[in-house]
Amino acid sequence: MPADDATTATDQPGDRPTGRRTRVAVVFGGRSGEHSISCISAGSVIAALDPARYDVVPVGIATDGRWVLESADPARLALGPGGELPVVSSDREVALVPGQGLVAAEPSQVPDVLGQVDVVIPVMHGPWGQDGTLQGLLEMAGVRYVGAGVLSSAVGTDKHVMKQLFRAAGLPVLPWVVVRPRAWERDADAVRAEVAALGYPVFVKPARAGSSHGITRVNSPAELDAAVDEAARHDPKVLVEAAAQDAREIEVGVLDALDGSVPQVSVPAEILVGEGHEFYDFEAKYLEESFAVPADVDDDLRAEITSLAQRAFEALEVEGLARVDFFVLPDGRVIVNEVETMPGFTSLSMFPRMWAATGLDYPALLDRLVDLALTRSTGLR
Repeated sequence: MPADDATTATDQPGDRPTGRRTRVAVVFGGRSGEHSISCISAGSVIAALDPARYDVVPVGIATDGRWVLESADPARLALGPGGELPVVSSDREVALVPGQGLVAAEPSQVPDVLGQVDVVIPVMHGPWGQDGTLQGLLEMAGVRYVGAGVLSSAVGTDKHVMKQLFRAAGLPVLPWVVVRPRAWERDADAVRAEVAALGYPVFVKPARAGSSHGITRVNSPAELDAAVDEAARHDPKVLVEAAAQDAREIEVGVLDALDGSVPQVSVPAEILVGEGHEFYDFEAKYLEESFAVPADVDDDLRAEITSLAQRAFEALEVEGLARVDFFVLPDGRVIVNEVETMPGFTSLSMFPRMWAATGLDYPALLDRLVDLALTRSTGLR
């Protein structure tokens, strides 16, 4: 879709503005443990948005929850040469005000009305951003945005609820146990027995965190308590999941079609966990080249993964985009692991790499996402 086909924040879908760039607010950072990964993703997005087509406004959310007008220099948001992680650090606070758009303020200065934006790209990972909270704010303000709505964002962040919906939709999932604080404090032995019924090894993880934060592979009952405590540092709700032993880890990207037809699915990629990693942990995910794009899969397996990805996308009522992750077990069974409603957008991230291998490069992918956001209204749909 050409630039002059984009709708403004006050137009109805199908209306066409004339003679100006689409104004895009890239929102990133946040209060979750994935703050820095969000910053890195946002830096890649800002660098790839075509300045001839887009007027980009970078809005950072600090770790204390303040909204600030951040630097538009992608290098400021990049991973440091020694692995240093970027953080939101501007002092120029900004607010989203219904009827006025973005309003910026500095100490002892008159507030500066920056004006309306056409669309927000919420490059947010984890709670307080990816989980429906930011999406709800944007819905209330009447601002269009890229990606999943309130409900699917919330469900996609909660691995427990996600699995329940997958199972209700007839999708294959691994067995699991949920560990809630009261149950663990009241009768830890009962919880330990539930976990033992899964069979060891298991993976213990925060129910609502990402980027492999707080995940532990537990090989015996003696290791369980420490793993639950570690996961609970990130989220009081803990998920314990049976391990997919000797499984291949395959992922695909899903994009809504502009014409509202069946969602499109990218070529698959495979996670290749190197020596020194028991699983796809933070270092393997962000600091190493640990995947193959495209994955070496036959036509039948690719067709099955494609169908399951579309079903999972629609089971959670996702909009815009998602990454869908699978386990392929040694006996050939395909298991749906999870749907990531705002996958990483760093230069090494799987989602853009898969779409590039499918024929949609990074800038064109962003164009597609903005166009999708601008063709839908806020509110019930």
